[in-house]
Amino acid sequence: MEVTINTLTDCDREVEISLTPEELVPHFEQAYKKASPSIEIKGFRKGKAPLSLIKKMYGDSIEYDALDNIANDLFKKTIEERNIQPIGTPNVVDMKYKRGEPFTFKIKYEIKPDFEVKEYKGIAVEKKAHRVTAKDVEAEVERLRHSNATYEEAQKVNGSEFTVTADLQDLDETGAPLIGKKSEGMKIYLNETETEEEIKKALAHAEVGGVYTAKFKHQHDGHSHDVHLQMTVKKIEKVILPEFNDELVKKVTKEKYSSPGDFRKGIGEDLQRYWDEQSETQFVNDLTREIVRRHDFAVPESLVNGFIDTYIEDAKNQQPNKRLPKNFDEEKYREQLRPTAIWQAKWALIKEKILKQEKIEVSDAEIQTMAETESAKLGIDKDRLVQYYKSSENALDRIISEKLLELLKKSAVVKVVENSDAA
Repeated sequence: MEVTINTLTDCDREVEISLTPEELVPHFEQAYKKASPSIEIKGFRKGKAPLSLIKKMYGDSIEYDALDNIANDLFKKTIEERNIQPIGTPNVVDMKYKRGEPFTFKIKYEIKPDFEVKEYKGIAVEKKAHRVTAKDVEAEVERLRHSNATYEEAQKVNGSEFTVTADLQDLDETGAPLIGKKSEGMKIYLNETETEEEIKKALAHAEVGGVYTAKFKHQHDGHSHDVHLQMTVKKIEKVILPEFNDELVKKVTKEKYSSPGDFRKGIGEDLQRYWDEQSETQFVNDLTREIVRRHDFAVPESLVNGFIDTYIEDAKNQQPNKRLPKNFDEEKYREQLRPTAIWQAKWALIKEKILKQEKIEVSDAEIQTMAETESAKLGIDKDRLVQYYKSSENALDRIISEKLLELLKKSAVVKVVENSDAA
């Protein structure tokens, strides 16, 4: 048997195997033995026909049918003997056979790229820190009041705490209506920071039934365009904000807090926890992105497609019937996901190398500690969690990944940047 392994790319390999007719004999004999019990030939009981007669009548068919299995068996033997570890699904790309002549086939497969992981310690990364201010807390108080506001119909706007329901018509430069550019029943809150100032000014003294116009430049996705808008007022409502008192606090927090003071303190702590978590997540993302950026290597397509398949499944699971909508362009979506999937594939390969290089493993003591911590949160017996963690690859991978991230974070050169305007 002749074996040739060709290097196509950093990740792609092709093995070419050739067998002489004599080397094929034992493989075909095995195929005949397997096929014989199911063969019926007139004059003989099922499975009892002479082998010579079976070969004469069905030899070509049996031998050709056996070629795929022979190729797969020989490929497995070849990679085992050479300690090759393919990823993804190997594919037969060429197969040549004529009875009585050599059997030649080629199988293409992928391997993990060979690269050196070196730049992952001492990485300089900025970490944003936001300190919650009284202004942040008051913004949350106002959001709470607005979410519990009541509305009173009015005939005229008299202040900023009003909403105006109007039909909006886009006009051209001459003031003529643009066909197909009309939106009916649009609700405009005059105290909303994102509402254009020109609209607020135009509706500052609006009355039901009145028609008002506003001209402004609208900023959108990095560019701006002129807007000439006609607003026909259909309804006006005064926004009545509730008093921020004990009653409101107890109601909206389901008595978690009992007074405005307690609420402000608690919401301040919640906001700080939120910003700290956001900062930590961004810091880890920036750190891992920088590590990946410093390692340039090709990634196997099968690994990239595996991540894309996972994203597609996640998208399906978010649908009520676990199916993508009929008009969903899956091919386009897959192409959009490629950059993210390539990054994920690179990080997975780099992470694997670092774990091996740093000899990071999970000890029984660490599993016990994690189980004790999670047991109280989840309300599950600690011993049951220990057994689960030991038997679950996902759980073990999570623990190992957390250990790796701790190592990377401790070795990073962190520059803390205060970001007091984040809210």
